[in-house]
Amino acid sequence: MYLSFFLACIPIVWLMVSLGKLKIPGYKACPIGYLITVLIAVIILKMNITNAITATLEGVATALWPIVLVIIGAVFTYNLSIYTGSMEIIKKIMTSVTSDKRILVLILAWGFGGFLEAVAGFGTAVAIPASILAALGFEPVFAAIICLVANTTPTAFGAIGLPVSTLAQVTGLDVGQLSYITTVQLTIMIILIPFILVSLTGNGIKAIKGVFGITLASGIAFAVPQILVAKFIGAELPAVIGSIVSIAVTIFMAKKFYNDKNDEKEIDVTFKEGFMAWLPFVLVFLFVMICSPLFKAIYTPLSQIKTSILIYTGQGAKPDTFSWIVTPGVLIIIATYLGGLLQGYKLKEISVVLVKTFKQMTKSAVTIVSIVSLAKIMGYSGMINSIAQVLVLVAGGFYPAVAPVIGALGTFITGSDTSANILFGQLQVQVANAIGANPYWIAAGNVLGTTAGKMISPQSIAVATAATGLIGNEGKILNSALKVCVVYIVISGIIVFFGGSILGF
Repeated sequence: MYLSFFLACIPIVWLMVSLGKLKIPGYKACPIGYLITVLIAVIILKMNITNAITATLEGVATALWPIVLVIIGAVFTYNLSIYTGSMEIIKKIMTSVTSDKRILVLILAWGFGGFLEAVAGFGTAVAIPASILAALGFEPVFAAIICLVANTTPTAFGAIGLPVSTLAQVTGLDVGQLSYITTVQLTIMIILIPFILVSLTGNGIKAIKGVFGITLASGIAFAVPQILVAKFIGAELPAVIGSIVSIAVTIFMAKKFYNDKNDEKEIDVTFKEGFMAWLPFVLVFLFVMICSPLFKAIYTPLSQIKTSILIYTGQGAKPDTFSWIVTPGVLIIIATYLGGLLQGYKLKEISVVLVKTFKQMTKSAVTIVSIVSLAKIMGYSGMINSIAQVLVLVAGGFYPAVAPVIGALGTFITGSDTSANILFGQLQVQVANAIGANPYWIAAGNVLGTTAGKMISPQSIAVATAATGLIGNEGKILNSALKVCVVYIVISGIIVFFGGSILGF
């Protein structure tokens, strides 16, 4: 068991060292990591070569559709807004709300990013806000880091609650109760993350001075509605409602109580100009929302336009399903085309922007394809399970504190909260039953951990670098995000270890 554990750690150590220490670009480091993983799996762990090949093919397919497609769609929307000049108008509008960068981060990275994660997921919450922040004058590396940190707690209920609802399915737990307990565990982090964002923006805790009230309100406005919705409605809407309320409260407070003299200047933008500038983004929101499970009359028939194919040939193989319409990337591209046409631009002009975006994303695609394929090999060969089993064995009675670490590990490797919940959800429940803990509480601890691992996942970092034009700077971003991630995981461990008995779960 321990040999398998150490072998399984090699690809993870390689990714951490190559990206963080050696500063090797992701599109070079991740393919090497993939090759290392395949060699270990096939030569030492005796994984069938055919299974390794089909696991890789499954990884390539999953990476391209929907993950890379989402990034292309998000960057396409941004690139078109640059081409049309809309981004200059958006910058004027956003800076008219406030010129305070700390508050802009709360609105765009935290609120708007949280909303995009809630309705779409798959990288949109990092790609779109990061590109807008960079356009507003934020240093690109900082824009990438801040959006990665912000895109943590919202991922628990991202893509209309997919991670939690999937966890409930694989563990047999009641989705309503699991949703509620997950929001309870997340509450402290939801309130804390806005303060971390403000501190990062102002280079220190002192930056909180002067914006403490709006920062606290931004977090509470997200947390409270999320708990109530999870308790009384379910897993689909907690992050959607929480993010909308947070945006509204933050903007209201910014205009009402934090409007300094610089913010009082009139902007030379008419309502029509502003609306047309935001139109592609508005259409992205409407298309993704209307084609989500929230609107079953539309979602159900469109979701049937899909292809299911069995790619992996080994034990535990399940068909992969590719939705051709109700996938965020497709919806974003369609919405952006329509937005550009309504703005008065020709189909050919818009298509040229899309083609350039495809070319721009080549290196990012290599990174993401490699990391998803690596994750598939690690999962099917038993590497990930070996790591989790040893952590369980070593932790003993302190296991609840380790539960978030296992969740974070899953997201770091796979880049997906949902995948991490599938990988480790059943394990967490089994251990909870063995040690006499509440299985709902420990399963929710896995979700809490997955939100931490999201910010340092190579896949997430690749999305951020692609959106901000920082391909090759993955190591710098990883090192900065890692510091926040460690603190996040430590606090998460404390919450899960002590919280259950304190709150009576």
